[in-house]
Amino acid sequence: MLSDLEIAQRATYAPLEEVASSMGLDPSFIEPYGPNVAKIALEAMDSPMEKRAAYVLVSAITPTPLGEGKTTTTVGLGQAMHHLGIRAAVVVRQPSLGPTFGIKGGAAGGGYAQIIPMERLNLHLTGDFHAVTAAHNMLAALLDAHLFHGNELRIDLDSISWRRVLDVNDRSLRSITIGQGEAQDGVERQSGFDITAASEVMAILALSTSVSDLRERLGRIIVAFDEDGMAVTAEMLQGAGAMAVLLLDALKPNLLQTLEGTPALVHAGPFGNIATGNSSVIADLIATRTADVVITEAGFGADMGAERFFNIKCRASGLSPDAAVVVATVRALKAHSGKFHVVAGKELPPAMLEESPEDVRKGGANLIAHLEILERHGVRPIVAINAFPGDHESEHAAIRQIAESHGAEAIVATHFADGGAGATLLAEAVMRAIERGGSFKMLYDDSLPIRSKLEKIATEIYGADGIDLSPAAEEQLERLIKNNLDHLSVCVAKTHLSLSSNPKLLGAPRGWRLPVREIRASAGAGFAYAICGSMRTMPGLGANPAAFHIDLTSGGQIVGLS
Repeated sequence: MLSDLEIAQRATYAPLEEVASSMGLDPSFIEPYGPNVAKIALEAMDSPMEKRAAYVLVSAITPTPLGEGKTTTTVGLGQAMHHLGIRAAVVVRQPSLGPTFGIKGGAAGGGYAQIIPMERLNLHLTGDFHAVTAAHNMLAALLDAHLFHGNELRIDLDSISWRRVLDVNDRSLRSITIGQGEAQDGVERQSGFDITAASEVMAILALSTSVSDLRERLGRIIVAFDEDGMAVTAEMLQGAGAMAVLLLDALKPNLLQTLEGTPALVHAGPFGNIATGNSSVIADLIATRTADVVITEAGFGADMGAERFFNIKCRASGLSPDAAVVVATVRALKAHSGKFHVVAGKELPPAMLEESPEDVRKGGANLIAHLEILERHGVRPIVAINAFPGDHESEHAAIRQIAESHGAEAIVATHFADGGAGATLLAEAVMRAIERGGSFKMLYDDSLPIRSKLEKIATEIYGADGIDLSPAAEEQLERLIKNNLDHLSVCVAKTHLSLSSNPKLLGAPRGWRLPVREIRASAGAGFAYAICGSMRTMPGLGANPAAFHIDLTSGGQIVGLS
């Protein structure tokens, strides 16, 4: 089979005006941005709407470090809807350059279920990530200029949490000293860099509903606390206006297409650990006004991306999901049996490829736990068995048995190899779930205190016995309460490799407690994030990163991108 890049480079493109029209979007809202890429004007949110589209979430079981194909399934499902004569659109995050040149590679989908142009999508696209980088670092510069010019706001230097960002994997920038040199070079202090996807500005871009909402959210960003423990915000540093200006064009979603011409809105890319891990609210609001079915994806498993989609993103958008797809793979369920060790960038253990439905069944508790998370929110789940060439029919049958024993339909999908035609049965199952309907409900009310929200997530989503706050977390929580921030939603920053906070606990672990090391506020984004474990917000490069294999031919063609 051809590589993803080779398939993408042989693709035939439909004119973007036709792509827009196929989802019911008036081409007058399209702003061309080079060949086969466009921005969508924000005025599209005000266009007449006959009825809201059905809204479908694609999530997954707890993934292996290799990923289980959520984006590929999202794209394949969107293509399959068109095979059924249904006007569909897919909405996904924009990939970060750090992982693209690191171990993970790009995020355009795979095989014959891809978004194109694949190179543009994975490499800069329309510059939205760079706009976020510039806006974030503008605020960092204003903060340090304020310190240099006398610190009128009496900022406690030890409380400063606003670091700088860059869209690369560079572990050497995690902890640095800034302001070294002469007195005119600034105030010397400890700081560091995060990857751009981890910026609160990126989360704000993803959750904003309008220009005015973006501007207000930026103003609420907390960069530090003063000597009395009161929040110091971007508005107080007079930086929110300039940040909004830098982000104005980035607020418009990007329009691309799949290999089969299905409209694909690609917008924003918040980190999946300390932020929502979901694409933008604005892209969803536009798509649901025009298409018949909108399919969007949430990062990692249902315990992370889907829970945040329900309780943070849907709270911001006002939209309610009509159905959800849980992507499951034979290899992931085998990994949750505890018999195999999967490492990113390395081949699967040979024994893992041998036919063993029993190993699949041993990992089945993880699939059931994710189905229960969706059901807890009143959303009807469909299991998509993302088929790989080395799978065996007996193993697919084992997944079907696990799903059906819990009342969920499970469908084998071959969209990677067969494109939309390989996911038509899945699309039919999703449409049946939409017709049956559900009763969406959030896990908690806004009025619930942060501590109680944390406890509900830990016990009802992760299966923990409770939470344990460190002394530092207790102190930080009291400071948030003092600043009237106890109403914020909660985003738990934990490993994506387990339902628990311990990546070594596979399946559906019980008899453990969630340790909360820190609680920080992303007040502009509208959530507090609880750090549970060691979270790297600036990834590092491996010994054999993808960057080694990416190059240009003498004719200017990109090779090696994955």
